[in-house]
Amino acid sequence: MSKIIFDSGISLDGFFAGDNRSPKNSMGGVSGKIHGWMFNQKAFWEYLGIEEGNEDSADGKLIRETIGRTGAFIMGKRMFEEGEVSWPNDLYKANVYVLTHEKREPWVQEGSTTFYFINDGIESALEKAIQSAKGKDVRIQGGANTIQQFLNAGLVDEFLIHIAPVFLGSGIRLFDGINKDKYALKIEEVIPSNFITHIRYKLIKK
Repeated sequence: MSKIIFDSGISLDGFFAGDNRSPKNSMGGVSGKIHGWMFNQKAFWEYLGIEEGNEDSADGKLIRETIGRTGAFIMGKRMFEEGEVSWPNDLYKANVYVLTHEKREPWVQEGSTTFYFINDGIESALEKAIQSAKGKDVRIQGGANTIQQFLNAGLVDEFLIHIAPVFLGSGIRLFDGINKDKYALKIEEVIPSNFITHIRYKLIKK
């Protein structure tokens, strides 16, 4: 049975992305600060089909596990627009459901990635993603507002946070506007690293 998950990096002061996001300034220019831990890992580059990376550590094992359990993705229009201009073909290797008001035909890429543009809300996107995932998990990819919508709707089962040892000072916070009474949180796993701290949470609806 599919779980609804998200897997996100944040700064130590809680920011998911920086200021002034745009297709020319993806994540507000802070991707390297928040996600730099991945770039040394062979598992990250394997996913892109590139022979690169200097390490194959517990961080890489975690990347492979997350990739292996994900059967479909959901993302917001803003994240899609930032990535569309630069993502390589078949990056996601699964169906991706984009929340948007824009009417658009599916974007079928070479390989196994197809982007579907959903105009009738998060529940509709989730229903389609679960069918597509075929028993694997549905990952809410982002951005922060999309993750917040799913959290506040009580639809998330589990999440994994990667806390980078950096202060950003400003930007977009991952957990702004969250209904604090929706869930009880349980720490399932803490994975230390020289570069990042990984914490897996289980969410139990109250």
